[in-house]
Amino acid sequence: MSTALIIVDIQNDYFPNGKMELSNPVKAASNAAKVLKWFRQNNKDNIFHVQHIASNPGLGFFLPNTEGVQLNETVLPLEHESIIIKHAPNSFFKTELERKLREKRVTKLVIVGMMTHMCIDATVRGAVELGFETTLIEDACATRGLSYQDKAVPAEQVHFAFVSALNGMYANVISTEDFLQQEANTILKNK
Repeated sequence: MSTALIIVDIQNDYFPNGKMELSNPVKAASNAAKVLKWFRQNNKDNIFHVQHIASNPGLGFFLPNTEGVQLNETVLPLEHESIIIKHAPNSFFKTELERKLREKRVTKLVIVGMMTHMCIDATVRGAVELGFETTLIEDACATRGLSYQDKAVPAEQVHFAFVSALNGMYANVISTEDFLQQEANTILKNK
């Protein structure tokens, strides 16, 4: 059994002054960077960066050849790390992600990234439907407030509603600190 890290859409448009600024993207990216650092030290061959490039300019962000579409400097890929390009919320939809994971005999995924209510939700559900055992690092994810008719839903409530819905049936939802501690304990036990 092999585990891979999937970093979903940590791109400049989600940060301050971007075209789709999220709530607390810097904190989420910082936590994602901690998880990335752990993988680089312990599992460097199974790191996948997912980059969303808008195929429809009407989306208004992640437009090709813009600063906003670029992966954020907090989690920039190293030369040997895979970059998966996608054009839809689910990182598996019409991409080579599943094929690359199967080639490496990956059965478990650790997922971090943006936006919790859209691409993270779609990717986690897609992963489970494909048979991957999935861990979601919730504080290494960010989202934004939403509204429907006259009801405004703050970003924090959106975030926790979605991670709560995923927890258990779709993923083991855990914090960055708990994940890193859990992995450190596993390594110590296996020495």
